Amino acid sequence: MVAVALIMLMTKMASASMPGSETDLKRRYGTGFPELDRSSCHLVGFGVRAIPSNISSNTQCLKITQTHLAVKHNHQFTEKKHLFQSQILQNNILQSIGESAFAGLPQLSDVWISENLALETIKAFAFSNLPKLTDIEITKSKHLRSIHPDAFRNIVNLRRLTISNTGLRIFPDLSKIHSAAQDFLFDLQDNIHIETVPANAFRGLCTKTITEIRLTRNGIKEVASDAFNGTKMYRLLLSGNEQLTHISPDAFAGSSALVMLDVSHTAVSSLPDSILGGLRRLLARSAYRLKELPVVQRYTKLYVANLTYPSHCCAFKNMHRNRSKWTSLCSHPQAKTIPAFFREHCSNSTSISCSPQPDSFNPCEDIMSPTPLRILIWIISVLALLGNAMVLLVLLGSRSKLTVPRFLMCHLAFADLCMGVYLVVIATVDMLTHGRYYNHAVDWQTGFGCKAAGFFTVFASELSVFTLTAITVERWHTITNAMRLDRKLRLRHACIIMTIGWSFSLLAALLPTVGVSSYGKVSICLPMDVESVVSQVYVVSLLILNILAFFCVCGCYLSIYLTYRKPSSAPAHADTRVAQRMAVLIFTDFVCLAPISFFAISAALKLPLITVSDTKLLLVLFYPINSCSNPFLYAFFTHTFRRDFFLLAARFGLFKTQAQIYRTETSSCQQPTWTSPKSSRVMYSLANTLSLDGKQEF
Repeated sequence: MVAVALIMLMTKMASASMPGSETDLKRRYGTGFPELDRSSCHLVGFGVRAIPSNISSNTQCLKITQTHLAVKHNHQFTEKKHLFQSQILQNNILQSIGESAFAGLPQLSDVWISENLALETIKAFAFSNLPKLTDIEITKSKHLRSIHPDAFRNIVNLRRLTISNTGLRIFPDLSKIHSAAQDFLFDLQDNIHIETVPANAFRGLCTKTITEIRLTRNGIKEVASDAFNGTKMYRLLLSGNEQLTHISPDAFAGSSALVMLDVSHTAVSSLPDSILGGLRRLLARSAYRLKELPVVQRYTKLYVANLTYPSHCCAFKNMHRNRSKWTSLCSHPQAKTIPAFFREHCSNSTSISCSPQPDSFNPCEDIMSPTPLRILIWIISVLALLGNAMVLLVLLGSRSKLTVPRFLMCHLAFADLCMGVYLVVIATVDMLTHGRYYNHAVDWQTGFGCKAAGFFTVFASELSVFTLTAITVERWHTITNAMRLDRKLRLRHACIIMTIGWSFSLLAALLPTVGVSSYGKVSICLPMDVESVVSQVYVVSLLILNILAFFCVCGCYLSIYLTYRKPSSAPAHADTRVAQRMAVLIFTDFVCLAPISFFAISAALKLPLITVSDTKLLLVLFYPINSCSNPFLYAFFTHTFRRDFFLLAARFGLFKTQAQIYRTETSSCQQPTWTSPKSSRVMYSLANTLSLDGKQEF
């Protein structure tokens, strides 16, 4: 029983240290003027130029509205010893609340000054030495530009001070109030000309812990160093200050007890580290510049986080806290039955309620989560870069004549090189953000880097598919029209074809940067945004065009194979070798295209069959297959490429022996002994096209 009693006591202490909810505050303080019995409030109304002297000294409530008073003087209420409430409303000529305006009113409890459009100043000692004053509200006075530093002085029971919708340009001086009231609320909002919270702004405001400080929807741009020095407060609201960009790291030096911070709808980009350990609730909705959170281990007491970006909630997933408050009472059977005590003193997990939660497009993981995948993407990207760079170097450095196949191969190698660049960029960003991607997701996915990476991959993919199709069609055309020299494809024709290919690829890559789909939807920067109809049409159209290109390649190779089989004297082993080479070319295209097209079309139709995490596996294992294999299938395995490589290397003093061997070889292909004269030109074209003897001519 003693243990249970101790637990209950500690729970009450913990509850006492936490302020009430905002609903509790509204219930306690209200949201405006209290409901009063109108018959009990003496009205000084329209057209009055001076406070009537015949007002009873026993008057408890005085309402001054729509008068012609220019100044509220101190002598006007001198005899009203029982006055506890004063309302000064809608006096369009009232320019000043004079010195000691409310002096000599020992019972005065509430003062409301509102909608006095001409009010410009509140002078010294206006609210001074009022022992029972609990509530001051100054609102809707847009020309109020000055409150004297001594206007608020020695108001020991003040519980609520509201200054809103005024023309103040300097933060009011609160240092002489010295309130000793519990549950103090300071409300400064909608003052668009106040730009700075100065040092020691709240020092001397209240000797107790302030329940809430509301600094909302002002023009605040900066919270200065030591702004909250000497201030004990539970809740601080800075929301709605859209120009607030800087909170000094030392702004909270000398302050304590802060458990809730609201920086929603501000432009802050960082939070002071000094307050994080005590925060239990963090509100940062629509704080779009707060893209990086401090180290999550500093949030030792946080239970609720309402943030802007879903990725930030990943920071709190499976986070553990320091059990520095653990006590022996945690082992008591009754401990778990008291949630507040158990959570505060015994729980190892923070169990943070965080919103918004990450969606299926951005799960809580690194760009490349499994280690094997992280290693594999480096291997594939390096192969794609080195292989295609070598092909370009040899083709462009060769002294051989620039033929149509060589021209097309240059474009294919460049497209595949761009794919390698994309993979290297993704792998590098993954390496730099490993374990902390949640803090870099926003900058990466909304920044130039992701757009550039996405542009490279879409451009490379479409140009590669287009060029492969053009190479295949050129081979088919060369073989089927081998006897018609007038139909030979010229270099100028190839230039026109590739101009079309480049234009299409550039257009396809640029569209997501102007709102048709988006590269920032996922961490791997692919255009996976299909929320709009236009985006769906864009994604599905690209996939269908790629599928049509694949069938075109298959049809051309089938036609080539059938053409090759026509010569009756062709040996069987040669027929098999040609079929095998065609099968390899088609298979690599199929493996690259089929899985991605199938799953991408299903996702574009909003019927996803795999997760984004699985998509990354496709990205590494299947998407770049052509970029890695094309240099081998269309260059490295050919006789002509090897000849050009050794001849180029010999110019730099390398591989001179091999280069001399290739120089002595005949440059023309010999007619196969098993072909008939009629089929010689067909077989010559086929040998060049399919590298039947390993001697393809570019």
